Amino acid sequence: MPGTSQQETLWKKLNEFQIEIPSWGFANTGTRFGKFIQPAAATTAEEKLSDAGQVHKFTGCCPTVAVHVLWDFPQGLASTAQVKSLADKYGVRVGSINPNVFQDQEYKYGSLGNPDPQIRKNALQHILDCVEIGKQTGSRDVSLWFGDGSNYPGTANIRHRRQWFEEGLKETHAHLSPQQRMLVEYKPFEPAFYHTDIADWGMALLLARAAGPRARVLVDTGHHYQAQNIEQIVTWLLSENILGGFHFNDRRYADDDLTIASIDPYQVFRIFHEIAYFEWETGARADIAYMIDQSHNLKGKIEEMIQTAVTAQEMYAKAALVDHAALARHQEKCELIDAEECLKQAFATDVRPMLREWRRSKGLAEDPLAAFRQSGYLERIARERGEKNKSAVASYA
Repeated sequence: MPGTSQQETLWKKLNEFQIEIPSWGFANTGTRFGKFIQPAAATTAEEKLSDAGQVHKFTGCCPTVAVHVLWDFPQGLASTAQVKSLADKYGVRVGSINPNVFQDQEYKYGSLGNPDPQIRKNALQHILDCVEIGKQTGSRDVSLWFGDGSNYPGTANIRHRRQWFEEGLKETHAHLSPQQRMLVEYKPFEPAFYHTDIADWGMALLLARAAGPRARVLVDTGHHYQAQNIEQIVTWLLSENILGGFHFNDRRYADDDLTIASIDPYQVFRIFHEIAYFEWETGARADIAYMIDQSHNLKGKIEEMIQTAVTAQEMYAKAALVDHAALARHQEKCELIDAEECLKQAFATDVRPMLREWRRSKGLAEDPLAAFRQSGYLERIARERGEKNKSAVASYA
C-alpha cells in the first residue's frame, strides 16, 4: 500500500487525469473485410453519447467525447446544437472534433494533397466547417488525420503535395478562435503504401509549425514502426512545446488499435513517465489532450471502454510514483541499475487499492466494470437496439 506521501501524489494526479473516449467506439465496426454487429451497439449520435455517459458515470475520468463530423453530425453545422444538447443530457461534453476527408469517393487520390484544386477546396471547406462546429460546441481541439499518399513510385508529386498541405493547414489555422487548437496526426502507412503525406512526427511538426502557434502534433501510439521508441518522440515533442495530444491504443503488428496496454503495458507507463518527469523538471503541467482511439470489434463496446479508462488510470498512477529526484541523481552519476530500478519499482507497485480508495472518495463504484455489469444498462440497450442491429446485418450482407 502506498505511503502517505505517495497517496497524496496519487490522489492529486488522479484528480487531474482525464481521458477522452471516441463516439465511434460505441458503434458497429469491423475490418476492411467486413463489419461485425453487436446487438447493443449504438446506431445514432444520441445512443453513442448515452453509452459514453455510462463510461464516465462509472469511471469518473471520461467527461468528454471525441466526435466524428460525418458520423455524428448528419446535417453538419445544423446538427451542432442538437449534439451539444444530447451530450449535456447524458452528463458528458463534446470533445475533439474529427473531420472526415477520407471516406467520400472524391478523396480517392487525396484530400488536401489531391492534384485537383476543386477537391482540395472541398476538403478544406469541410475542415473549416469542423472548426466552426468546434466553436459552437465549445470544443478546443480539431483533430486532423489524413489518409493522403500514393501507392506507387512516380505517381504523385510529393513536393507539390507537401506545399498543398501547408497551404490548407495555414488556412485552417487562420480560422481558429483564440481558444482553439489544431492537432496534426501522422501515420507511416495505410491506406497509402508507397508514401504517406504526413508519415512521421517530424513531418507533422514541420507542418504544425508552418500552420501557426496554435497547431500541435498528435501522437497515435499505433502509428509507428515496430520497435520505434515512442517515448523518445514524446520527449522531443515536449521539448519543442508542440505535443498536443495522444490517441492511445496498443498493437501487436502495425496499428492494430488494440485495447490500451493489452500488449505492452510498460510502454504506456514509460510514455506517462516521460510526461511526468518533464512536468517535475519544469514545474509546469504539460497541456496534453489524452484521447482513446481503438477498435472495439470483438469486445463489448461499453465494457471495453470502461476497461480502457481504468487501465489508463492505473498506468498514469504508476508513472506518478516514480521518484524523480532519485532518478535525476542516478542519471547524473550514470548509476544505471539504480536509475532503471526507479522505473521498475514504480511499475511493479499495485495501485489498485489506491484507486479504489480514490473512487470511494468521489462517490464512484470501487470496481467500475462490475458496477456497470450490475446496472442492467447493457441488457436494456441490447433489447432496445437489437432489431435495428439485426437490420444492419441484413443491409450489410
